Amino acid sequence: MKFKTPLHSGIFQKRYKRFFADIKMGEEIVVAHTANTGTMKTCLGEGWQAMMSYHDSPTRKLKYSFEMINNGKTWIGINTSLTNGLAIEAIQNGVIKELQGYKDLKPEAKIGQSRIDILLSNSPDEQCYVEVKNVTLIDDHGHALFPDAVTERGLKHLGELLELKKQGVCTVMLFVVQREDCHSFKVEQDIDPAYCKKLKEVINEGVEVLVYQCKLSPEEIIVHKKLSIV
Repeated sequence: MKFKTPLHSGIFQKRYKRFFADIKMGEEIVVAHTANTGTMKTCLGEGWQAMMSYHDSPTRKLKYSFEMINNGKTWIGINTSLTNGLAIEAIQNGVIKELQGYKDLKPEAKIGQSRIDILLSNSPDEQCYVEVKNVTLIDDHGHALFPDAVTERGLKHLGELLELKKQGVCTVMLFVVQREDCHSFKVEQDIDPAYCKKLKEVINEGVEVLVYQCKLSPEEIIVHKKLSIV
């Protein structure tokens, strides 16, 4: 996924009120919108290089969006609004081998009162529902971790995948890792034991779990390769 316009560089100062980040550009401090609702632990360091996109829309109060940050080892993609698009692009480009062989792809597929991120299908009897989550947390051993905060919404999504699986429908939980300084993935059970327990349950019931890592630069982010699960 290439960025539509060149990104603007600055120096990260602080994040506050969840959705705001102060970033220094030259002598000016600009306030950038932060789409990531997680803790962003291991993603933010004062003085790290940050990249922002600019949006000159009269309906926007904040003209800049916080896209990525560099910890000196890797770019970290922190704009969670891009994650589903990255996954869709990777499926369509054949990168995610396990999700090939479907003629149709529908984003935000409705099931009951809820929605699943991606529906792949060949016919009403041959479907695969894919839920997508963004991963940015890392531990000292190079494991990418999820979640970075207690996620009731994520727990609900696992329950929905499990119910579909019990009905005989193909279901996949896809984690997209937006950083390159990690070599494998595991669930962060200390932060959210309930999510960890539920994920183990859905795996045992046959829900497939996939983890793919991105390659990042200020020009583009692409899903690059599969990671092993610890």
